[in-house]
Amino acid sequence: MDLRQLRYFVAVAEERNFTRAAERLHIAQPPLSRQIQQLEAEIGAPLFDRAARPLRLTPVGRLVFEQATQLLGRVGEMRDMVARAVRAEQRRLAIGFVASTIYARLPLLIREFRRMAPHVDLSLVELVSLDQIAALKEGRIDVGFGRVRFEDDAVRRIVLREEPLMVAVPAAHRFATATTPLSFDDLSSEPLILYPRQPRPSYADQVLSLFRDRGMAPRVAHEARELQIAIGLVAAEEGVCIVPESVRKALIDGVTFHALAEPATSPIIMSHRADNTAPELALLAEIVARMYSLWGYRVPEKILKLAGMTADALALQDVLTP
Repeated sequence: MDLRQLRYFVAVAEERNFTRAAERLHIAQPPLSRQIQQLEAEIGAPLFDRAARPLRLTPVGRLVFEQATQLLGRVGEMRDMVARAVRAEQRRLAIGFVASTIYARLPLLIREFRRMAPHVDLSLVELVSLDQIAALKEGRIDVGFGRVRFEDDAVRRIVLREEPLMVAVPAAHRFATATTPLSFDDLSSEPLILYPRQPRPSYADQVLSLFRDRGMAPRVAHEARELQIAIGLVAAEEGVCIVPESVRKALIDGVTFHALAEPATSPIIMSHRADNTAPELALLAEIVARMYSLWGYRVPEKILKLAGMTADALALQDVLTP
């Protein structure tokens, strides 16, 4: 006997009718009948009382039905276990990111990772910096790209670089035609748009501290849920917004971008679990090191260590890159 015959037998026993069982199995009735007859011949006894309407199992049939359902159940469990094992063996990398890092060349890093590791299951999740810490510790993501510094023994963070900040101004605003950088004193009386609204602490608190460190109390007009909404509010002439320099690449209608007179920056931070030794993480670190070097950024020593590289090896790689 084989598993197919047992499945056919169980279907007939449960339906108590050959026609309905054939429909359930998506086969014609004659082949089904032949398979049951072959099973009965091998067992050496009839499994059904064919004179009964509906069909009824014989005593031997009840014994076979009990054993067959247990066996088929075990086969199903084995199939599920194997499928889970295969999924567990599949290489994967889940990356969390804050919205503003999309403008800060993160897509280029992702594109290069996909090119170098096409068989890795790569997933992207938008998460604010605070939520990234919890997601890392719970294993929902493997790497996070954020902007807020947090201390947690279970998480390692690497400041990739400090990105200059700029001011997003409505196109019809008097500052829109300014030819010199804008100072915090200029901005202190303007309605200020912050993001994200929640959770806190966040990038919004970094912006507030820039004013408070200078003894100023900014006039907060809106606290937007996310960067895109904040920029939309600027375009709607609801106020000004301090954003990372890379955001100006978005070229949003109704918004102009201006440098700050007093230099201010926001960090781009790459975080990962302290115990993560996966090769996918090392590969991502290698890509960050190589791309940052090509773009002229200083490559952090921690990134080289995570990638298993030395500064000399990176410099040689740059020389060999066409």
